[in-house]
Amino acid sequence: MTRRVYQTLFLISILVFTFLFARDFRGVGVSSLPHLDKLVHFTIFFVLAAVMVRAFKLPVFVHLVLLAFYGIAIELMQSTIPYRSASVADVVADFSGAASFFLLFGIYSRFKKNQNG
Repeated sequence: MTRRVYQTLFLISILVFTFLFARDFRGVGVSSLPHLDKLVHFTIFFVLAAVMVRAFKLPVFVHLVLLAFYGIAIELMQSTIPYRSASVADVVADFSGAASFFLLFGIYSRFKKNQNG
């Protein structure tokens, strides 16, 4: 896929995830699973990092800072919604998901580079 396709996919992902982070999931049944929300935050930010790295040529640090700001913005948004609440643990899960992607991506890139000589 081209960089433009990844940029479009990233924008759509941000819009969809922002909408989902604002939704009320009480009564859906998933809230009964302990810490499921942290796993969801981790996974979403892992995926966002994977799409973002293909969409934009930026240093890893810049990707992480931008994703961290997005995670903080989501929590600030949730603090203004009556049925949602902000959580520092969610921001930690967000950052951990993004950082985990870049750690694994770095290991994979070095492994691939060593194999190709």
